[in-house]
Amino acid sequence: MKDKRLKFGIIGLGLMGREFASSVARWCHLLDSPLTPEITAICDVNSALFPWYTDHFPSIKQQTKDYRELLRNPEVEAIFCAVPHNLHEEIYCACINSGRHLMGEKPFGIDKKANENILKMVGAHPECFVRCTSQFPFFPAVQRICGMIEAGSFGQIIEVNCGFKHSSDLDPNKPINWKRMIEINGEYGCMGDLGLHVCHVPFRAGWKINNVRAILSNIMKERPDAQKNRVPCKTWDNATLFCEASEAHRTDCFPLTIKTQRIAPGEKNTWYLEISGTKACAGFSTKNPKSLRILEYQGGEQVWQHIDMGHETAFKTITGGIFEFGFSDAILQMWAAFMYEYYHKQPLKKFAQCATPQEAALSHTLFTAALMSQIEQQTIPLE
Repeated sequence: MKDKRLKFGIIGLGLMGREFASSVARWCHLLDSPLTPEITAICDVNSALFPWYTDHFPSIKQQTKDYRELLRNPEVEAIFCAVPHNLHEEIYCACINSGRHLMGEKPFGIDKKANENILKMVGAHPECFVRCTSQFPFFPAVQRICGMIEAGSFGQIIEVNCGFKHSSDLDPNKPINWKRMIEINGEYGCMGDLGLHVCHVPFRAGWKINNVRAILSNIMKERPDAQKNRVPCKTWDNATLFCEASEAHRTDCFPLTIKTQRIAPGEKNTWYLEISGTKACAGFSTKNPKSLRILEYQGGEQVWQHIDMGHETAFKTITGGIFEFGFSDAILQMWAAFMYEYYHKQPLKKFAQCATPQEAALSHTLFTAALMSQIEQQTIPLE
């Protein structure tokens, strides 16, 4: 099965395009993958990005600045699309309508209306396999926590805290880019850019978010442009969502707090998850990527354990079990999940699956309600 290939075109050759390409180059790192991705075509409006790809991937036969030309290429079977949010609706719909399988970047549309149109296209083409990027649940400690969720090890959920924090925007002289422009990034601001990463595990766990009270902050209201002129920066820098959630089999609710922050002093790229339950508690942060914190309560003393995680991955690799796991490994695991589910028509397991279009749609419902909560300064029920 090793010689079976799925031929990809990449639309958007920036950071995440290169990360995907790097995963393709490392595919031999995986053991027993039934299918291998092959990059055959690339597209970006900036042709200066082409040489890095063509220098490293002789399989590339097409280079174009027009995604429509790429979609006319009969050799391309699947697309990885990593473009600014305002282009999601147009290009994702075009990819799906052309019959291509798609891995798209979050948030799967600049707003709820755009996302709904993408979902309609997904529904009209059931032959297309469509998923959304979200790599952090593939860290070994998170996989262990997710296994506890699936096994019901936490008992009744008491509280959940999760978030994704950056610090680079603390610099007021950092030049504005498209993620700080409301017409390109969208009104969600940091929620659109970071939010699905945070929501992936709660959504997959089946926890229903009943309502949200959001506190959104636009801290840096101006930034320099390319000419060093100060220009308005209208997107939300930080968002804290206080949610009331419930488990599918219980009527009791529990607090679920979601934080997405671009201005979190001292945090470089920190994703975290904390779950408290009546039988067990667990916590993980990428700040200490080897460390899993677990408290299992069976009466008597309540003691936190700190477990050093090795390379305990959903999809087996050549790396020895004692060694560290990192960001590029999470990306590789995410792509292994995409290829596995595409090939087998089902995921390896519940929490070893890429984010689905339906989960992306749930995030739009939540973030749209959060915007309304900020405007009305009150708790908003979700649909």
